[in-house]
Amino acid sequence: ITEVQTVRKFIIDTDVGGDDAAALVMALREPSIEILGITTLGGNVPIENTTKNALQAVEECGRDVPVYMGCAKPLMRDLITADNVHGKDGMGDCGLIHPTRKPEKMHAVEFILETVAANPDEVEIVALGPVSNIALAIMKDRETMKKVKHIWSMGTSGFGAGNITPVAEFNVFVDAESYSVMLNSGIPMTIAGFDLCLGDAAFTPDELDELMISPLGRFIAEGNRVKLGFNEKLTGIPFVDLPDAVAMAAALYPEVVTEAITAHCYCCTKETATYGQVIIYDIAKPFSVKYDIPETFTKVVKSIDPALFKARLKKSLGINSEWR
Repeated sequence: ITEVQTVRKFIIDTDVGGDDAAALVMALREPSIEILGITTLGGNVPIENTTKNALQAVEECGRDVPVYMGCAKPLMRDLITADNVHGKDGMGDCGLIHPTRKPEKMHAVEFILETVAANPDEVEIVALGPVSNIALAIMKDRETMKKVKHIWSMGTSGFGAGNITPVAEFNVFVDAESYSVMLNSGIPMTIAGFDLCLGDAAFTPDELDELMISPLGRFIAEGNRVKLGFNEKLTGIPFVDLPDAVAMAAALYPEVVTEAITAHCYCCTKETATYGQVIIYDIAKPFSVKYDIPETFTKVVKSIDPALFKARLKKSLGINSEWR
């Protein structure tokens, strides 16, 4: 008897810059999942550009996946972008983005709610940017959103330092109020923090050049050249971190994750200096005092296998023996 493999159903919510594009390609090239739709929002760059970048990634992969535009800005604040990291277009400002398709007319939040309602307890959402769309969907129809099977979030600084303030990671910092709504929603959730994409998981200039061997690899390598220069100017070391691709790998390939803990996660929204910080209360540790601890449980990835992550990404980019 042949065992029937169940195809997983994904919605990918994203503010497409270079690292989001790498994550999208991984998902678009993975046969074990069905991408029901890609929803976009303002984040790394304004929503008009994140949407074009999503459409371009879909075309590069030769897929027919609908793209829906959502929140242009955070729910309660003005938009902060990271075009200094990703380029004005979000993909390295090197002429990569020229999609022939247009986004769908339905708003992303309506699409999310309609799709979850039609597929109860089956839809997994991979959140690669600020979570304004997800929070708005929860606020609009909490009962429907409780039928989401799982949320995979690239957010928080994990167990390391922040990348936009000493304690806050960009995706959360852009719209911490929305991240707090998501954390307290009760939806099963796994978080992959920014700390996971550094060190051996980051790409060196030589490793980035190696990606140029395939068309999809060239799309990702060129789309992250501005980030390479940004990191070198910031730290003195040229490297490309791909936090969204790491989060996508965690969602697609359980074997990439080597350690994860169960925690209560609290998102700071009140104190200016800690805005966007996510405090991780490991339930295995007996803290004597816990401030504002939420009732919900969240999985937080603590470590990954960097070599396996890179191998999975390269395979999705078509870099294997056939290309050599």
